[in-house]
Amino acid sequence: MIPPDFIFMLTRHDRTVENAADLVETVRTAGVRHIGFKDIGLPFAGLQVLARAIRQAGARIYLEVVSRDRESELRAVRAGIALGVDYLLGGTHVDDVLRLLDGTAIRYYPFPGRINGHPSVLEGTEAEIVRSAVALAARPGVHGLDLLAYRFAGDVPALMRRVCRAVADKPVIVAGSLDRAERIRAAALAGAAGFTVGTAAFDGAFPASADLAGQIGCIQTILSTTILSKA
Repeated sequence: MIPPDFIFMLTRHDRTVENAADLVETVRTAGVRHIGFKDIGLPFAGLQVLARAIRQAGARIYLEVVSRDRESELRAVRAGIALGVDYLLGGTHVDDVLRLLDGTAIRYYPFPGRINGHPSVLEGTEAEIVRSAVALAARPGVHGLDLLAYRFAGDVPALMRRVCRAVADKPVIVAGSLDRAERIRAAALAGAAGFTVGTAAFDGAFPASADLAGQIGCIQTILSTTILSKA
């Protein structure tokens, strides 16, 4: 079993935290090599400082777009290009985004399904979301999917398994409300290539010390024990 990437998001309630750049060293020291943020919460100048800190830490940079309207999403994509992010997650205006990303090295993982609200919620039936995932994954320039699995009101483990199987040639990152051990285990066992955690760690949701290093360490232990159990 290949372990999924643990992507730590410097975000809380779908917003980049104000002191995100100051926290990068703590996250790096804890051993995380995939670090992300949202397009909402900091001005561009602040995102520049943050992206530079992540790059200097030797980590991959992830920007997740949660703005809902077209113009805000495209503005965020342009910002991501200017920042030199490695991965662009989320968003729903796929045709427009693909045109902007053409010729860049950015890996693009849009949201499958119908997205609503902020923080974002995944709507639609399980079958509709799977169909959306398959259609998106077939698009040239789409490198994977950003599945808001635990923002879905139905059978989340079943949804994750079905999406990962249906788009087996494209990686799936599971995002949104992974706030307990069983959810991380379920994402890993479903075949997710990666998963994101942000709010839960900032809120001290995991059974460890409430500081960021303690929360990250607990998440890493949950992941490693899950992998060992399937070895």
